[in-house]
Amino acid sequence: MSNTIQHPSIFLSKSVTAEIMKESSEAERHRNLTDTQRKIIHQQNWFNLYVPKVYGGLELSLPEILRIEECLGWADGSTAWVVTLCSGAAWFVGFIDPALAKEVFAHPNVCFAGSGAVTGTANKTKRGYAIEGHWKYATGSLLASVFTVNCQVRENGNLLYNSDGSPVVTSFLLKREEVVVHDTWTCMGMIATGSHAIEVKNVVVPLNRSFQIHPSHTTLSQHIFKFPFLQLAETTLAVNLSGIGYRFLELCGELFSTKKSKALHTKLCSSRKNQDDIRAEFYFGVETAWDELISKNHVSEAVLINVSNLSHQLVHRTRVLINEFYGYCGLEAADMRNEINRVWRNFHTASQHSLFGKNF
Repeated sequence: MSNTIQHPSIFLSKSVTAEIMKESSEAERHRNLTDTQRKIIHQQNWFNLYVPKVYGGLELSLPEILRIEECLGWADGSTAWVVTLCSGAAWFVGFIDPALAKEVFAHPNVCFAGSGAVTGTANKTKRGYAIEGHWKYATGSLLASVFTVNCQVRENGNLLYNSDGSPVVTSFLLKREEVVVHDTWTCMGMIATGSHAIEVKNVVVPLNRSFQIHPSHTTLSQHIFKFPFLQLAETTLAVNLSGIGYRFLELCGELFSTKKSKALHTKLCSSRKNQDDIRAEFYFGVETAWDELISKNHVSEAVLINVSNLSHQLVHRTRVLINEFYGYCGLEAADMRNEINRVWRNFHTASQHSLFGKNF
């Protein structure tokens, strides 16, 4: 395996990434992506990275998607996070009723948002399910045309359980007007993601709005829907954080250019090379998994474990580097008006995601 890897920015147009970058400060002030950023997302069709072409999507492979998302992370963390989580929610098109999918994707600017937390209940009724719940974080909630949520299932007032004793959990697709968005997102970073809380109060949905997220329940034949959800989530979030970290180290380099410390420059160059090495290893691992999925229609457990490990290593290494070099940046990096501070805040907010927020 060659450790040569390209700069994350090469996978998108320079003019597009420059426009996204230029709008980042304004987006943070308004606590939402700007009209320009949203227009670019829809023009590029990034909310539909996984979606089959029959529904108007791009139908890209996982390695292609990851490179786009890492580039977006490098350009602007909030834009990348919204694209990643909203397109990731749209991945559920591979599991929902085809007739429902056709209806949903008839929307001119379709955008999925939602939460993976199981903090709702679905009571079985004669007409379908009565949904109630509160989900603390839903990235892209201000832009969504539909929402997806996870619920524990009840019947006749009693929770249902699987044979192993775990509660029965089902996913549901909800329309915009069925969901209340609460203005709750007040974190120090990723401010423009609109990751507000959402609530549903006794909304009855038909049976075809429920679905199961598992390869055995796919309704579409594309390989991407056979890739396990855990590793899909780990890899997509990891490249966001990698892209953000890559930009942080570049900004450190710009700051350090005014410092006459050969040792500091040498240390930064060495660290950036190490970051590229783990990026190369990560992408090699993902491409190995993708190739196996294409050739065998499944990915072996050993290969999936390796993908998970590489995702965590990439995030861990990026976190270590950011924490290490922030201390050399001076007050420029502590000034909330500066890009380097926004990038630092974005990383330390996004990296608290439950997949990566625990001890390594």
